[in-house]
Amino acid sequence: MKTLKINKLILLLIGLVAFNSCVEDDDFNIPNTAVVEPVLTGSTIEIGSVAGQLAQEQGNSALDYSDDDTIYTYPTDGPDQFVTGYVISSDEGGNYFEEIILQNATENPTDGIRVLVDVNPLFIRYEVGRKVFVKVNGLSTAISNGVLTIGPKDGDRIGKIPAPSENDFILRSTEVAAMIPLAIGVADFTDDKTNLLIELNDVQFLKSQAVGPTALSYASESFDQFDGERTLEDCTSGTSTIFATSTFADFKALSLPEGKGSMVAVLQKNFFGDEFNVVVNSPETIDMTGQRCDPVFGADFQEATDNTTFDTPGWINFAEAGSRLWSEDVFSGNGTARFSAFSSGDASNIGWLITPSIDMDAQTGEVLTFEMQHAFPDAGHDPMEVLYSNDFDGTEAGVLTATWTSMPFTKSYIVDSGNWFTFVNSGPLDLSGVTGNAYIAFKYTGSDTANQNMTIDIDDVKISVQ
Repeated sequence: MKTLKINKLILLLIGLVAFNSCVEDDDFNIPNTAVVEPVLTGSTIEIGSVAGQLAQEQGNSALDYSDDDTIYTYPTDGPDQFVTGYVISSDEGGNYFEEIILQNATENPTDGIRVLVDVNPLFIRYEVGRKVFVKVNGLSTAISNGVLTIGPKDGDRIGKIPAPSENDFILRSTEVAAMIPLAIGVADFTDDKTNLLIELNDVQFLKSQAVGPTALSYASESFDQFDGERTLEDCTSGTSTIFATSTFADFKALSLPEGKGSMVAVLQKNFFGDEFNVVVNSPETIDMTGQRCDPVFGADFQEATDNTTFDTPGWINFAEAGSRLWSEDVFSGNGTARFSAFSSGDASNIGWLITPSIDMDAQTGEVLTFEMQHAFPDAGHDPMEVLYSNDFDGTEAGVLTATWTSMPFTKSYIVDSGNWFTFVNSGPLDLSGVTGNAYIAFKYTGSDTANQNMTIDIDDVKISVQ
């Protein structure tokens, strides 16, 4: 018994010594989380060079974003090469998964690339603004989901860098920069601006989605699968785009902001690569507390019936010359107002389509926008004019006696049939100086016998407040 007590005492003394050593020793091992500037084993290349290499592989002078079949693979052997870029994506909020988006500069970027990595989460090592170097040797690049992408080749597509190989291919710089987003509008979206950090101003979510009893969350509705897609409107240009949120995002259940304002986001494409998507890292980059710019007047012609005379209540459909009136047309479910002098048999066709009366004194800063498409253009002939009047009496008899002011707008009459039936936005037409009750007129002038019988479609007519 005495021996047992002595053994316990010895063990207790050993434990006390060990504990005391742990407490007093200031040199115990702590995991080293410091970032050390990497020593590169080769040269650096720009993201633009990656895009250029893929374009050459496609056989083009510029990158074709519609070509998702061509893949370029960097040789494994030979000198090491590292593409450099700054991180602009974050998976902290769950809106990104196993990918890092890089752009070539902290300000005024021109090129971006998506890096696929089989690791989650990534934000703890690759925060927004972190400069990184991606070793391209053995990796492949292609257009995937509509954007420039790099990773290991996996069959006929781009795969993900395996988790065990992450540190072999991705090196962190000590530099973490403040990123200045590129300020653009929805109308400025182009393929070569994808994978860039952008700032959108004077935007709002569609009223039917963000305001009232039908208001939606970002991505938690029963019909949301994989991504919640909401419509984001640009109050300046009158154009719109898709705002996409992953159904795995931790903010998916938050309600869409009701007002107008700004956001910082990444310009992407959807899964199929055929439509621009705006994607935020966090709702904290959204500030929409301003007054909405909902249309003072709007018409989308969705009640149109195919190949019938335009007869929407409140509108005036008037033939100044010839027998032809404006008609309704429906193509792929989309209704439009249409005029064409083709087969009218008339030497002169002049058709007026005039909106109902619009009170221009109830608000200030109004702009008009609309969409127009064409087909079968006639060289040198411009059939369309848009006008306004504030002394029109609202009757057919008064059309030709009223004072009408013509407004220039964006037009694009292209002979190439491959570009027919493509809507072009008018751009904002300033109505801020118009007072009283005003009317907007769409006037078509043509001739069937003189082969000036272009087809014109009008859609999404809006008067909004800037």
